[in-house]
Amino acid sequence: MEFTLKTTLNAPAKDIFNTWISSEGHTKMTGGEAIASNKVGGSFTAWDGYIQGKNLVLEENKRIVQSWRTSQFEPHEEDSQIEVVLTEKGGNTELTLIHSKVPESGEHYIKGWDEHYFQPMKKYFTKN
Repeated sequence: MEFTLKTTLNAPAKDIFNTWISSEGHTKMTGGEAIASNKVGGSFTAWDGYIQGKNLVLEENKRIVQSWRTSQFEPHEEDSQIEVVLTEKGGNTELTLIHSKVPESGEHYIKGWDEHYFQPMKKYFTKN
C-alpha cells in the first residue's frame, strides 16, 4: 500500500528540514519524544519509541527519505518508507509525504500523519 499526503507550512524549507532531523526540534514539533539523526544511515525514534527507522537519503532543505516502522508492525513485515519533499512557495513550504511499502493493515497511518504530524507542525511553525 502507498499513499501521498500534502500540507503547507508557514516556514522556510530549511527550518522544516533541520527540525525534522533534530531530536529537540522533532520532539517540540510533534509533541512526542524523538531521538533523531542528521546523518545518512543514522537511526531515529519518534513518539516515545512508537516509530523507528533509519535515514536513507538526506538532501539538505529539499528531501528526507527514511525507513519507517511502528511497534504495530508484525515482525515478518518489512519496514515501510517515507519520503518527505519540501517545496518553497512564496514564503511557505509545501510538504509532500509519500509513504510506501505500508502493510495492508496500515490505512490508519493516513489519519495518524495528519493528527500527530501535520496538525502539530502547523501550530509549531506558526509560533516560530
